[in-house]
Amino acid sequence: MKKSVLLIGVGRFGKHIASQLKQLHHEVLAIDKDESRIDAVMPFVTAAQIGDATNKEFLESLGVSNFDVCIVAIGKDFQSSLETASLLKELGAELVVARASRGVQAKFLLRNGADEVVYPEKQLAKWTAIRYTADHILDYIQLDDCHSIFEVTIPEKWIGYKVGEIDIRKKYNINILATKQNGVMNLSVTPDTLLTQDKTMLVLGEFKDLQRCFHI
Repeated sequence: MKKSVLLIGVGRFGKHIASQLKQLHHEVLAIDKDESRIDAVMPFVTAAQIGDATNKEFLESLGVSNFDVCIVAIGKDFQSSLETASLLKELGAELVVARASRGVQAKFLLRNGADEVVYPEKQLAKWTAIRYTADHILDYIQLDDCHSIFEVTIPEKWIGYKVGEIDIRKKYNINILATKQNGVMNLSVTPDTLLTQDKTMLVLGEFKDLQRCFHI
């Protein structure tokens, strides 16, 4: 479903968000005080305006309550981010998502208008640390504080066995969501699915169980 998004702050992080939103075919209104940033993001958004999001009259003129999502992607100026999140909620924004770099910032944002908080630097740092310190970990998605999805190579001792024979769910409390071979995903995993050296697996479970099973 196409959604309308108000994106406030189009530095590096905001520009990446705009690019992704375009690929997902959403309608985006971008806001920033810096004219050069607005010029740079124009290819990725439906419309853009130069303006100060801490100015209530300016925000009010945008009709923030009409947007499905308001994303506050302001980077270095936390005070502006906090004021903007608060004003958005005051003006009737349905969903306010704000960027934070530290836990204390998240607490203030959540108390002052933000419905959700994202930590781009922290989340990317964790992904990088996990992804590039183990040759058998190819990708990683954290779902919440406890659960994750990993793409892993097939452990050597499992090669040539069927999924039902290794019984990963019973032994490790882990689910195999899919296998991948030559870049093609197979979501139809059954107990008879054969695990071969040229495949990888997408596995879901608690992080501690995944660590124990795959020596992460």
